[in-house]
Formats: sequence, structure tokens, C-alpha cells
Amino acid sequence: MREICLHLLDLAENSVSAGARTITIAVSEDLSADLLQVSLADDGRGMTPAVMAQVTDPFYTSRTTRKVGLGIPLLKEAAEACRGRLEIVSQPGEGTAITAVFQHSHIDRMPLGDLASTLLNLLTAHPEIHWIFFYSRQQPGEAEPYRFDFDDAPLKEVLDGLSLTHPHVLTYLRETLEAGLQGVQA
Repeated sequence: MREICLHLLDLAENSVSAGARTITIAVSEDLSADLLQVSLADDGRGMTPAVMAQVTDPFYTSRTTRKVGLGIPLLKEAAEACRGRLEIVSQPGEGTAITAVFQHSHIDRMPLGDLASTLLNLLTAHPEIHWIFFYSRQQPGEAEPYRFDFDDAPLKEVLDGLSLTHPHVLTYLRETLEAGLQGVQA
């Protein structure tokens, strides 16, 4: 995968397949510590210890449509190639949390990618999921990070059944996500 957002998209699709009802995605850029951290947490089925032992093996997959599972192994390899790491915490019946940490300035770190479009695609492809997004950026010398938080629950309540794919809603979502993320990145 060429962008970190594509890894987030893959992880989110795994969470949906695992029966998650709530998925939280967090992206944190700490320029003072030279770290980029992306994480996804869900309340899906979770993994057994046996699956946890195999999940970073590219020749293991729980899918029946193919014989390899490259998403998590590629993310692990990408993080470790950039002086980072991959952490997975999972309990059967409680869900899974995956965190990838990268050295922000590492020459081999892939770009974050189009986070706004990734989030918009997840929101509209899986409106049954409760999506929560956090994005923060800590600049050197700043006491507090700049943050953008998005929770789709209040929006869905206001929409009262109106589809997230309605053109006006899509425009609002795109503008909200882009403005929020750009405001933090500025």
C-alpha cells in the first residue's frame, strides 16, 4: 500500500467484517517527538490468542476468498521500516485495537494520504457503524496539540434517517472533514 490511509481503510473493513458497531480512528502527528501514530479500535468479535499469534503472518487469513492476508503484515513492516512498531490488543467478544507508530521524518515513511476522503468513504459505505475520528498535530514548542474530533452520532441524530449519501449531506461531510483536518494541519 502506498499511503497510510489505505492501511486505515483496510483495518476498518476488517473491523466491519468482525461485526463492530463502533469504530474509532485516531491519527496523531507529534512533530516534537518526531512520531506519527495511527490507531483503530473497534468493539467487534476480537481475536483469540491463537489468531493473535498468526495475524502478522502474511500467509494467514481468516478470509475464505483468498489464501493470504497482507494488510496487517504490510502495516507492521512499514512501521518497523521507519523505526516504529505495530501493537495489537484484542480480546474475544470485546474487540481489537491496532496502533502503528512511525518515525515522522523517516525518509521511507509513506505519506498519510487523503484522510478526509478516506473518512468520508467509510462514513458513507458503512452508515450502520458509529464512527469516531480524532486527529491531532503537536508542533514543536506548542504546549497543546491542535485537534479535530468528529463523531457521527450527533449528525445521524439530526438527519433523522436522511441518507449520508444525500448530495447535501455529502457536501456538508466533505467540507466539515476537510476544514477540520486542514485547520489542524495549518
